[in-house]
Amino acid sequence: MRRFILLFVALLLGTHSYARSQTAQKVVDIPTRPGITQRMLVLSPADPKAAVILFPGGHGGLQLFANGSMKWGEDNFLVRTRQIFADQGLLVAVIDAPSDRQTPPFLHGFRQASEHAADVRAVIAWMRDIAKVPVWLIGTSRGTQSVAYLATELTGPEGPDGIVLTATILTDNKSRPVPGMSLDKVRVPVLVVHHEQDGCEHCSFAETPALMAKLGTAPKSQLLSFKGGVNKGDPCKASAYHGFNGLERDVVQQIAAWVLAK
Repeated sequence: MRRFILLFVALLLGTHSYARSQTAQKVVDIPTRPGITQRMLVLSPADPKAAVILFPGGHGGLQLFANGSMKWGEDNFLVRTRQIFADQGLLVAVIDAPSDRQTPPFLHGFRQASEHAADVRAVIAWMRDIAKVPVWLIGTSRGTQSVAYLATELTGPEGPDGIVLTATILTDNKSRPVPGMSLDKVRVPVLVVHHEQDGCEHCSFAETPALMAKLGTAPKSQLLSFKGGVNKGDPCKASAYHGFNGLERDVVQQIAAWVLAK
């Protein structure tokens, strides 16, 4: 009986310890354009060193509920690693589609629109206001089309302090891929993170040199590549190499180290 009680207490303390390690999440809506709000899932660690706005891939319509649950995207690389980002001392905002894009096609056809830039401009300002720290944009897959475009449109005090592109859309015949954008306008540090075995047709690792060659105006740029992990299902989905499956903690920790480097 004594051993049972001690085991129960140990498990209970372990559970409480784990709960304390989790950063509290809250859903935040901020006004952006007239009559439009932008919803985000925010994780606020104590004394953050920097802030990151995470842009999921796909259609980008998380459809966040007020309690923090979502209809879509929980398995997306950036969504499922939000706590790991917070563990690195980063203020985290996982961005949803804005209030006027909460039905299909969500962010399809919107990621390179002036309205998207207006929404994110307001989010960057909000993040800077509450934390007084540098604000970075991080996108994955289709989210890189948002982040790269925003870095060309939002410059100076209203723009990000740096960007990270993970599993970048490098080729596409339906929408403008990242290398096709006016990357000569980018004046902030750029980290490109890619899996060497990415099997998505739009994200071949062989195309990354062409992207890096177009980042010459950035004050700092680097390609960070990974191998291995777990590869399951659709090669363009989050359970494949495309989503850094099985490598999440290492990938996020290296991204955070780069963002926080002085």
